[in-house]
Amino acid sequence: MAAFFNLTGALFGGAVASTIGKGLVDTDIVTMTTVLCAVTAAFAWNIATWWLGLPSSSSHALIGGLCGAALAAAHGNWSVIKWNEGVWPKVVIPMITSPLAGFIFGALLMLLLFVTLHRLTPHFIHSLFGKLQIFSAAWMAHSHGTNDAQKTMGIITLALFTGTKAGSFDHFPAWLDFLKTPVFVLPKWVIGLCAVTMAVGTAAGGWRIIRTLGHRMVKLQPVHGFAAETTAALIIQGASYYGIPLSTTHVISTSIMGVGAVKRFSGMRWTVVERIIWAWLFTLPASGLIGYVLERTVGAL
Repeated sequence: MAAFFNLTGALFGGAVASTIGKGLVDTDIVTMTTVLCAVTAAFAWNIATWWLGLPSSSSHALIGGLCGAALAAAHGNWSVIKWNEGVWPKVVIPMITSPLAGFIFGALLMLLLFVTLHRLTPHFIHSLFGKLQIFSAAWMAHSHGTNDAQKTMGIITLALFTGTKAGSFDHFPAWLDFLKTPVFVLPKWVIGLCAVTMAVGTAAGGWRIIRTLGHRMVKLQPVHGFAAETTAALIIQGASYYGIPLSTTHVISTSIMGVGAVKRFSGMRWTVVERIIWAWLFTLPASGLIGYVLERTVGAL
């Protein structure tokens, strides 16, 4: 189910892809090598945090890698990074406000459910929200697709756009003309490919991170899962509409934390939460540094 609704979400919209592809750095300085270094930096950081079971932000790893690689390509000229119209309003500020919103609104919704349902039997509540959580999980998966898959679409389209400008595809056979992207517009085949890839990746499962979120931070029952998923889905869907490449991991993690704090504050595994926060804080600078070093290394060859 999660794979299917990730697929449907990925097929809608394009604002987030545009932000990633042309809203963060000056595309005139970006080459296909820059894009490759950015993706490699994000991949390296994601693999490291995945292996440790830390739900860091793949979105911020990709953004950090792109900014770092672009900065290296511009020989340290910071003006290539679009701070005022891109990085600050659509990356840095949401990086702070979205986790806070997840925690606060998750806690408020859970508190509202407690007040509303306190006279009902635990068996009835468990049964009711066991069914309702199907819908909240579907919405969460759909909203996840509208945001996360768009980032991959944006970076692929950026690579095609820069490759076309550089003439990299000019000597390709005619049947590969679909690769040529003279203007930054999401090709339909890129949308379809990223949507299917997102669905397959979801179906394959990320069980290390799922175990951290669902069990090691706080023990969740269906009512808690419903509150956390509904909160996260609402925030992510709104961000997708405005083209904000939000960290879905940040939002769902802090929504779970907010719900768990209302359930029983002392029941929160704060040592796990602390590890997650440290991973979040290091994601942008670490991936940016990796991207910068890779671009400079390749450029020196």
